[in-house]
Amino acid sequence: MAFDLVLSGATIIDPSQQKNGKGDVGIRNGKIVAVSDRIEAGASTTIDVSGKYLTPGWIDLHAHVYAGATTFGIKADALCLATGVTTIVDAGSPGWTNLRGFLEFIVEPSRTEVLTFVHISSIGLLNSMRGEMEDIKNADPERTARVISMWPRHCVGVKVRQGAFQVGSHGVEPLRRAVEAAEMADTRVMVHIDRGVALPDILELLRPGDVVTHCYQGKGDHILGDDDRVIPEVYEARERGVFFDLGHGAGSFHYGIAKRAVELGFLSDVISTDLHVYSLRSPVYSLPETASKLLNMGLDFEEIVRQTTSNPAGVLNRSDDIGTLKKGSVADIAVFDLEEGRFTFTDAHGRQESGPSMITPHLTVRAGQVYYPDDVRDEVAETERRAEEMVGITGVTYGAIRDIKKVR
Repeated sequence: MAFDLVLSGATIIDPSQQKNGKGDVGIRNGKIVAVSDRIEAGASTTIDVSGKYLTPGWIDLHAHVYAGATTFGIKADALCLATGVTTIVDAGSPGWTNLRGFLEFIVEPSRTEVLTFVHISSIGLLNSMRGEMEDIKNADPERTARVISMWPRHCVGVKVRQGAFQVGSHGVEPLRRAVEAAEMADTRVMVHIDRGVALPDILELLRPGDVVTHCYQGKGDHILGDDDRVIPEVYEARERGVFFDLGHGAGSFHYGIAKRAVELGFLSDVISTDLHVYSLRSPVYSLPETASKLLNMGLDFEEIVRQTTSNPAGVLNRSDDIGTLKKGSVADIAVFDLEEGRFTFTDAHGRQESGPSMITPHLTVRAGQVYYPDDVRDEVAETERRAEEMVGITGVTYGAIRDIKKVR
């Protein structure tokens, strides 16, 4: 059997198949057709990745990529290909009124697989300086459910942000409407937690399969109680099937909360970036750098891979398509080095921690096509330039993180 591409000699880690060991991967026609200890058959191209780690392509479950139409949106395609991310999920930048534009101008031209949650706010996240649910009239469950049902290939759920800045005086009513829309469309809700809305009130409305994002955020109500232990409502939600996503972002990852939760054994289900124009340059940078923070807290690399591949695929009910190296699946692959040294990482409040390990992308395979970071360097630079341009227009003290810099 001839192959288009063989990646040889890496340590293969695929939690979806409980695989952790050295081997080769063979690709033909954009699909994975062989995973074995050694592939002897010829290939048009063979790349020696000995000494490196080969995993399914990573899935970033929370980002904002509606570039050019929202203040948050970043041109993420090249950045994904440079960092091992083969599927990226927008966390509610489009609402039902502007979803079509997202599909046409972001999804269709992208080399990366792009999926999206549809915001319960009809306008989505157009303007980071205004709360999208201050006017409850923006919440339209029927139309939100309808567009999700029209485009199920790319629409993976309903998004709602539940903080005082986003919802004004409406409490959990936006979440109630998001759940209503999700039930109509037979899908999941992703809820952003923040100060100003009690976390137990949010959690009691969530169903099996729903997602709490920003699980290690440190503003207002968070997952730790006054006794510095995870509150019972969080455990109760997890027991009934609610998922917890890291969602780092510019304001939603607190080292103190995260380290204490890990110490107590409460791990996130998914590691994601909440990548957008305000978080790109600092403190997020990329999914591998975000994951490196957890690696340096003591999570082993296999758990890191699980939280960036098979777990998010499972959240989306797409385990047969993404986050796996199963034969016949799309050839989405990431290859990394684990660098050893002394590295400094920053949380969303300016707190810095040092660690000895960094996950460094070596190459990405997306649908059988190989990309090295240098291949898309100029595109990544343009992404960074555009992000800085938007920050210059809106200022760094935009609404969603207006007072985060005071929390040190």
